Amino acid sequence: MNPPVIIIGAGIVGVAAAMHLQRDGRDVVLIDMQDPGEGASFGNAGCLNPSSVVPVGMPGVIKQVPGWLTDPLGPLAIRPTYLPKLVPWLWQLWKASSPERVREIASALRPLLADPVARHRELAREAGVEQLIQQRGHLFVYSSEAGWKKDEAATGLRMQNGIKMWEVKRDELREMEPDLSPEFIRGRLFTENGHVSNPGRLVKSLAESVVKRGGRIVKEKVIGFETNDQGVTAVRTDRGSHPCSHVVLAIGAWAKQLAAELGDRVPLDTERGYHIMIKDPESAPRIPTMWVEGKVVATPMETGIRFASMVEFAGIDAPPNWARAYNQLKIGQKMLPALAKEYPEARLTKWLGFRPSMPDSLPVIGAASRYKNAIHAFGHGHVGLASGPTTGGLVADLIAERAPRISIDAGILGVERVVSGVIFVKRNGLPHEDGLNAESSRNGLNLLLVRKVSASNGVEQSWPQRLHIRVARGRRKVRC
Repeated sequence: MNPPVIIIGAGIVGVAAAMHLQRDGRDVVLIDMQDPGEGASFGNAGCLNPSSVVPVGMPGVIKQVPGWLTDPLGPLAIRPTYLPKLVPWLWQLWKASSPERVREIASALRPLLADPVARHRELAREAGVEQLIQQRGHLFVYSSEAGWKKDEAATGLRMQNGIKMWEVKRDELREMEPDLSPEFIRGRLFTENGHVSNPGRLVKSLAESVVKRGGRIVKEKVIGFETNDQGVTAVRTDRGSHPCSHVVLAIGAWAKQLAAELGDRVPLDTERGYHIMIKDPESAPRIPTMWVEGKVVATPMETGIRFASMVEFAGIDAPPNWARAYNQLKIGQKMLPALAKEYPEARLTKWLGFRPSMPDSLPVIGAASRYKNAIHAFGHGHVGLASGPTTGGLVADLIAERAPRISIDAGILGVERVVSGVIFVKRNGLPHEDGLNAESSRNGLNLLLVRKVSASNGVEQSWPQRLHIRVARGRRKVRC
């Protein structure tokens, strides 16, 4: 009897891969140190958004770093003590932020995010929880004309990729969501978007379906692999060794070290995401609603209303900063004035999770460079829930050695784009690397980032960006 396919990670990507592999007649084992659906799949905003083709690294992103360092409660924050570790990731975020590269990234994300509602419903139906998948659209609301105009670049990128959207006037907002604050002046409704009313329960139900069909779930910590000339032969955990025919690395934020053991150094980091929920809220939107300037999403859930969406860079081991979650609550109370001004802790639940984030906002999906029976499926950032079923199907396609079910460029999503932890972008058909120089000074960190571009006359030019980050006692000062 052939050994099973071992999937490391029991979040939405791993469980979806298990379901697709079972359809192919494969024996599967899910291994995770947590119960299914307890990681990033549990506490996200629940959104199934084809519109999420906009990468984190939009043009001009490097100029936002000072604000990320100086505002610990801002929509995106970096703890100063974590900055030295994050510098290489920020450099590659900057590299991925050119207009040309942003268009490539959005184009690559589009097929991964196509029709996520239907793809989730297909899996949820097998598990008997189809009612968890809702399709009411996703509403972006704006409290200022400046916020509306600032979001036009992202909106244009969505429209270039065929995302359906219509503009909502002020009086239409009142009709659509009467509980919203009257301060909101305009909106954009993305009609194809949907949401999951309980992401944690969804993933647990899908995992139960895998078990009912003969799969196994092993709650252990993976520490390495056994290999030979043909590939990976077994997965080693803190409790023993598990033989395998193939291994799928879908462990999200914990994938970096294991990917390195498979021969691939990847620039994976973690975006720490917080949520706060109100049980039995006095008010809630019917449609998942994002206040664009506030950077908070309000999602109606089975167990209450969830406020989510903010990002913090501090690594996996740093303690939570629950002030960020309470700040989301304050923003939510401004969005929905009928909510109570104060809540007892018994009506609130808080959560911190870790988004596995690549600096170019694209996941790594494809065979490992050293062992072809090892499949990478991690790094989905903000789109793990939405793209989970499609990624699971791609994993099954790779193991079956058949054509992928969606049109993708392996050079864009595969580990081929990553060499020794550096993402290479092809320009004019050739790998091209920009430069980063970093040196410590007495009062901080000096950075010189150089982007090389080819002018129309064929002459290569360098465009430097200098950044000095000063960290003093109790103060943070940044100069660009």
